[in-house]
Amino acid sequence: MSDLKEPIPLAHSKPVDGPLNKTPGSGAGVHDRSIGAIIAETRNLSADQVERVLQYQRERGIRFGEAAVALGYANAEDVLEALSKQFHYPYTPNERKARSPELVALNQPFSSQAEVFRAIRSQITMRLYREGDSRRALAVISPDTMDGKSYFTANLAVTLAQLGGRTLLVDADLRRPRQHEIFDVNNQAGLSSILSGRSEPRVIQQVEGLNSLFILPVGAVPPNPVELLERPAFGMLMRELAGKFDHVLVDTSASRYGADAAIVASRCGAALVLARQNQSRVSALQDLTDSLDGVSTTLVGTVMNQY
Repeated sequence: MSDLKEPIPLAHSKPVDGPLNKTPGSGAGVHDRSIGAIIAETRNLSADQVERVLQYQRERGIRFGEAAVALGYANAEDVLEALSKQFHYPYTPNERKARSPELVALNQPFSSQAEVFRAIRSQITMRLYREGDSRRALAVISPDTMDGKSYFTANLAVTLAQLGGRTLLVDADLRRPRQHEIFDVNNQAGLSSILSGRSEPRVIQQVEGLNSLFILPVGAVPPNPVELLERPAFGMLMRELAGKFDHVLVDTSASRYGADAAIVASRCGAALVLARQNQSRVSALQDLTDSLDGVSTTLVGTVMNQY
């Protein structure tokens, strides 16, 4: 079995304190505006306040953001937000967040926990998107319900979207779907509607605050999940979506429920196995990987999720 070495620690970390910025007017290259200009706009600083910050900055030889924080005109999160805007990186300060705390890669993008997700993202993209390979969706599969699969898939989708490419997260857990709760999207219609032959408008929804990320929720939980996933329509849908998006991630049901995960993985063309430390049994993991034998699915690796 392949091994993605980095486990995911679930302890929440605070954003870093130190700003990396330039003085007002010195932005260049990839920067559209200076850190100082962004902070002044965000905090509605007057011309006199900006001048006091500049004077404090010159006297102490520090950055504009550090000077603004020292004078009480801004805080560390304002500096992080300004830096993110300068580099076109999605970030929302804590006081303006109204999303699930599970989305650490979006809520705390500068934390050590988010950095682990980015490291896993890099390994996956190197293995899955080699030059010349056709695009494939990636199914995230695990043996049991408490492995943290939906949490992991949601944050991996965020980090892929942060690369700038169009990223789609498909919730194919037709038994216990959670992505609509994590991202707070409408779940009236979704994948189950499509597979049952009902035409529903706008089933794919854009995530607020991260324009490159889209969600296809489950919709109504069907009584016949395996039969729906085995329909040719699901394979056709996955091929179509893989051609329209730069990255497609698929959340799945735990393999303990039946063949759902293996079916989804076979339709996606690639799979990533998630296990939970001190919980997942080796025999269950072996059964899960054995279920992929004989199908045209690439196993790109395994991740050990630490709680």
